[in-house]
Amino acid sequence: MTPWLFLSVIALYFGLLLALSSLIARKSTAADFYKGGNRSPWWAVAFGMIGTTLSGVTFISVPGMVSSPAKMTYFAVILGNFFGYILIAFLLLPLYYKLNLTSIYTYIEKRFGYRAYKTGAWLFLVSKVIGAGFRLFIVALVLQLTVFEPLGIPFACNALLSVAVIWAYTFRGGIKAIIWTDLVQTFFLIFAVLFTIFSIREALGFSFGEMCSAIVGSPQSLIFDLNEAWSNPNSFWKQFVAGIFIAIVMNGLDQDMMQKNLSLKNIREAKKNFLSFSLAFVPVNFIFLCLGVLFFIYMQAMGIAVPDKTDSIYPLLATRYLPAAAGIFFMLGVIAAAFSSANSALVAMTTSFTVDIYGVSGKSEAQQKRIRFCAHSAIAALLALILLLFNAFHSDSVVRAIFKFAGYTYGPLLGLFFTGIFLKYRVYDRAVPYIAVLSVLLTVLIDLFSEQLLAGYRFGFEILLVNGLLTALGLFLFRRPKTASGYR
Repeated sequence: MTPWLFLSVIALYFGLLLALSSLIARKSTAADFYKGGNRSPWWAVAFGMIGTTLSGVTFISVPGMVSSPAKMTYFAVILGNFFGYILIAFLLLPLYYKLNLTSIYTYIEKRFGYRAYKTGAWLFLVSKVIGAGFRLFIVALVLQLTVFEPLGIPFACNALLSVAVIWAYTFRGGIKAIIWTDLVQTFFLIFAVLFTIFSIREALGFSFGEMCSAIVGSPQSLIFDLNEAWSNPNSFWKQFVAGIFIAIVMNGLDQDMMQKNLSLKNIREAKKNFLSFSLAFVPVNFIFLCLGVLFFIYMQAMGIAVPDKTDSIYPLLATRYLPAAAGIFFMLGVIAAAFSSANSALVAMTTSFTVDIYGVSGKSEAQQKRIRFCAHSAIAALLALILLLFNAFHSDSVVRAIFKFAGYTYGPLLGLFFTGIFLKYRVYDRAVPYIAVLSVLLTVLIDLFSEQLLAGYRFGFEILLVNGLLTALGLFLFRRPKTASGYR
């Protein structure tokens, strides 16, 4: 498979996205950028959300994860995610629709005050720009190794081109363009995985039944390991509980995912969308894990050594060992996964900055468009800069550590929303930024020294819950005194 063929396929794919977004963006107003005129069809949003949730990191990492000691135990996180999505559908979505929010962080201002509101918005922006940069970077590396590097094109051109294409098909259409382009990209993503499974089945000479039996009989197919100690990161119950809160924080408290849901006509449509997405989410992720087991079986049968970095398993097999068509669809799938995540992140960050940070209330249509254009362009440039900085590190451990730190900043959002929804007291607004920063710093320290402080206990995904509890504790300590008429 020549790099020029890969490049041609990528160019055609980008051309399809640009043509589709241009068609959708016609006659769009400033308000349509944020909520799509509340005319989005629920089934299109539901299907597209699968692609947004399955970022390029998931597309590459989850199948490779199966070849590690974790095996298929990540499925516990997926089940936890499902129950978290149910809570979002029946707890958070009704709240957002009742308040008719454009940005979900407006709720924090209504509940706690101006500084708390700005803190929530900045926490989201920091988390999302680093998280989106990391996810796009992983895919950009794959493109660099398979396409751009053989052609002598430097990584900087790769990064700038990727961000430029995302900017081009989102800056006019906004959430309307995202919903329809995500639908197309999710189709390519799922088709790529199914085609890879079909290719491996053909290569091994299995019937469909034999393939299923091989997956079930593989030592890598362990899903529920209920005997793992609670201190082990792969413990079922630890991952399940963490999965619930990961879903709530990274979907229900994330402007990126919620903006699509807020573009629907009413709460009934939003619930229908979210429940449909939740039901599809579990089997789609299960297919990714089954693909990982198939990779393990295939490598054993063909005498291929398992790479030290399991993230490279899928790219390696798809581009070097499987048929050429599998390599093409892998490339389309990984780009679709990365772009469906990065494009919605760019629109969500633009929305949060213009609505929450800068403020467009009372501005004319022309002023809103100008502000939005500047914000959208600046955030895209920042995203490209982050890609270049990540590449400059030349250290996978450093880049992943930065990504993990970005995840910590979701914890204060969990604490703020939990306190706001379930507890009635008010807090000193000025204290909220300091509480959030201190909570993040304490969480980092707890995670770093947990094994020494907690008799060998290692935190996994549940560190997010610790972060949220620290924020909730800080808000409790800085609550306002109660008077006869209520909290002052």
